[in-house]
Amino acid sequence: MKQLAEPEIRGAFVNCSKGEAKRIPMARDLDTRPWDDLDYLGWTDLSAPDRSYLATEHDGTLVAVVLRAATGPRGYTRRSLCSLCLTQHPGRGVALMTARKTGAAGRQGNSVGTYVCSDLACSLYVRGLRKPAVGGRLEETLTVDDQITRLRLHLDGFLRNLES
Repeated sequence: MKQLAEPEIRGAFVNCSKGEAKRIPMARDLDTRPWDDLDYLGWTDLSAPDRSYLATEHDGTLVAVVLRAATGPRGYTRRSLCSLCLTQHPGRGVALMTARKTGAAGRQGNSVGTYVCSDLACSLYVRGLRKPAVGGRLEETLTVDDQITRLRLHLDGFLRNLES
């Protein structure tokens, strides 16, 4: 992924108003992110941990979305699987992230969701640059490049579902 600047990220939000996009707290570490190893930029709102944001290239353009994590009790012994990178995490390591749809459907309150690594580090897990808890990555016969392609396909499918 190419390095992104704050103004281009703010202008890419598709499921919130321009005013809301101006008030979104940006990731503070844009200069130090491992851009070459990212398929998407993801960050959590430190003042509201149930809100996260994701920016990536989709169908040739930069797209950013506002996500909400479902809250509720989860036992630490329970494991969940990320739908994007297929990494298992215990407890709150995977969250159901929902996003308001774009256009009229979103204004009516319609949303779509998927299970995503809570730290939004799917790209790093797939590449082996971040290690999940014990037993988190299943042994796969796919190459890392094929796993990256699968991650991108799953992410593109989620973003396509946001479109009204």
